[in-house]
Amino acid sequence: MSKHNELQLYLASGSPRRRELLTQLGYRFEVLKLDVPEQRLEGEKPQDYVCRLARDKAMAGVAAAPSVLPVLGADTIVVLGDRVLEKPSDLLDAKDMLEALSGRVHQVMTAVALATKDRCDVRLVTTNVAFRKLDESEIEAYWRTGEPCDKAGAYGIQGIAGKFVSRIEGSYSAVVGLPLLETDLLIKAHLEQAG
Repeated sequence: MSKHNELQLYLASGSPRRRELLTQLGYRFEVLKLDVPEQRLEGEKPQDYVCRLARDKAMAGVAAAPSVLPVLGADTIVVLGDRVLEKPSDLLDAKDMLEALSGRVHQVMTAVALATKDRCDVRLVTTNVAFRKLDESEIEAYWRTGEPCDKAGAYGIQGIAGKFVSRIEGSYSAVVGLPLLETDLLIKAHLEQAG
């Protein structure tokens, strides 16, 4: 295999959105599909929770990877006040989340972790997202598209729900699931040290 298409890292995520974003950065990677429990600990702050999940995924990837390359893990949560909005379990859950987000500003926290067997570096990116007012019929219509089912906070900014967003302050790519700037800097720093 030539140096040009040599594998550089693994991505510990089955998310097609993260795969697309990492592809945009131009790194050569393979996806590791892992089953890492996502359970918030009692009293755990949202930022600690999302950083721990990213770290857990990256470290699980290191343990499972077929070769000794760095592993990138990431996690995204939606936070409204002191409430963490996970993936909805059903329509009622999604409605509850979207009604809570309606007409308000919330935070999307994405943590990205790059791990080897010796170390794990984590970066946290927080973005403020403002939603316009939503009515019940559009929330129900949105649920029927299937888009909110596997998304934190019951929405995907890169899809149909983009029309609900009146303002964003921070990293758009982090809201989608992988902050491009921070991820690129993390990988570059690691590759330079390893090189």
